[in-house]
Amino acid sequence: MHDRKSAPFEDYLHELLESLKPLDAGEVASYIPELAKASPDGCAISFATIDGEVYSVGDSETLFSIQSVSKPFAYAGALMRLGQEALLKKVGVEPTGDAFNSIVLDEVNNRPFNPMVNAGAIAVSALSEGDSQSERWAHVVDLFSRFAGRRLTHDNSVFLSESATGHRNRAIAYLMLNTGMIDRDPEEVLDLYFKQCALLVSTPDLALMGATLANNGVHPRTGEVLLGPAEVRDVLTLMMSCGMYDYAGEWSYEVGLPAKSGVSGGVLAILPGQLSIAVWSPPLDEIGNSVRGIAACRRISGDFGLHQFMNAATVETVVRRETRASAQPSMRIRNPRERDLLATHGGQIGLVELQGALYLASAERMIRQLQDLTSSVSHLVFDMRRLRSVDAAAQRFFESFLRGLADRNVEVAFAEVHSAGGAAAPVLTKIAEACAIRVFTNVDGAVEVYEERLLETVREPFDATRYGLGNLELFKGLNRAQLRMVEAMIQPMQFEANDYVLRRGRPGTMAFVIARGSVSVMVPNASGDNIRVACIGPGQFFGEMAVLEGGLRSTDIVADEKVVCYGLSAEHLKELSVSDPEAHSVILTNMVLEFSNRLRRSNDIIGSLQ
Repeated sequence: MHDRKSAPFEDYLHELLESLKPLDAGEVASYIPELAKASPDGCAISFATIDGEVYSVGDSETLFSIQSVSKPFAYAGALMRLGQEALLKKVGVEPTGDAFNSIVLDEVNNRPFNPMVNAGAIAVSALSEGDSQSERWAHVVDLFSRFAGRRLTHDNSVFLSESATGHRNRAIAYLMLNTGMIDRDPEEVLDLYFKQCALLVSTPDLALMGATLANNGVHPRTGEVLLGPAEVRDVLTLMMSCGMYDYAGEWSYEVGLPAKSGVSGGVLAILPGQLSIAVWSPPLDEIGNSVRGIAACRRISGDFGLHQFMNAATVETVVRRETRASAQPSMRIRNPRERDLLATHGGQIGLVELQGALYLASAERMIRQLQDLTSSVSHLVFDMRRLRSVDAAAQRFFESFLRGLADRNVEVAFAEVHSAGGAAAPVLTKIAEACAIRVFTNVDGAVEVYEERLLETVREPFDATRYGLGNLELFKGLNRAQLRMVEAMIQPMQFEANDYVLRRGRPGTMAFVIARGSVSVMVPNASGDNIRVACIGPGQFFGEMAVLEGGLRSTDIVADEKVVCYGLSAEHLKELSVSDPEAHSVILTNMVLEFSNRLRRSNDIIGSLQ
């Protein structure tokens, strides 16, 4: 099993296991003497996702004989070798309504009703590949081992016990020999069938076998294609209609997942496109299904709305992108000191962009995928604009995940919730309220807030003070006399929050340098609404292009808070070019260097988005 896990899923499975322990109904199967030796207290649950992650609780290392849970996989192997048409001549696909070991055949075709009852499974065993018994057994072991992803062995004691007491199965085999459904020695066929049922598996093995069916026939870990889509369809259809014997109708109604049970206590359920569930608990009900296994699957399906006719999702990578503020900083234009500090410490701010549908399996994958990122950040921003839906199962696990982050002092923010899909936005709002998550209009606003908090903890005290001219990047390199000359030219100005410092379309007559506070650069979008494209903070300048070019302002500049800045007019710059060309040259050089830095920063951000 992988080392990285999703704590919310593990917590749920532990809670589920504890809830099953008080169930003491049912009896361990005794008609096969070796099975009667199983402890009635044994219990294990495993989930396996279609990308190969396995979650297990309880006695998950305990090996038990696979018994009738082998039937879908044996049938799958026969389908791949012989095809549907040939196989239908030997085994039907109709539910029986009878017990799994009934001695009855389809009266019209003289064939077993379906491959999920003993008669059908024996008929499938008679079709096993190989010219000798040993060769046929080797093919059976190989098939099941490929589904499990490891080499399987069988329990010889269970095999011998089953062979010694399998009189009803002998009656079935000889009946089919009489009707022509099998053409091999019935004892050889039964020998193969009993050994198949005695193959030893654990719940993680069984879950990975089921996950191969959930993954459209591709093994989640080995990548081997074991079945085609058509064969997967046929197997899952039979599991849904016949896999739980004469409990199949009620199971389909209540749980709604393709499934198969076995008399050793195993139950395997499949959620196509997402995951599989394997449960083992030996006590059986009167039909022959595990009491705790049925209870576990019923609760899982109910808790997460997994009923097939309520769920048509397939797993997609819900994390579209994950990065850090060191690679994708906010649009706030900063001084070199702040840029250096954020380049060093910005990795503490994580950014995650979600997409598509968030449901049980995609939530599990998301939480697992974010383990590395969330273990090394102090702040985390979720961009929700491309998320279209969040179901009840995902909501439950997402909330648990977020509370776990809060316990580790990771502060989380949601952004673009209003832009999420219609079905997602209300759920995300509920999650934010339940977990005390701050919601921002856009990602940039959230990142900027977290950057400021980060800078407050790492920057020098000087950075929080009002800037003098000599400390402003625009005037760096000027000597004292030149600074005094510039000081006489500049015009101190003050603006309140939401004041317009500059208006788009008006003539540019003055450049500005911020001494305290910050301003936002606003441009109209396609619908004419103003959107924020950048933020400019202390030590940074703006409005210089229109001054240098003599044109009109291209953006609105709005004060975010109380702002103190210095204005340097176009006339004063022109005067400076005459009275002190060196000082004029230094200022222009500083402008060019800052333009270069801004361009490089923009390229880095664009590169990080690719």
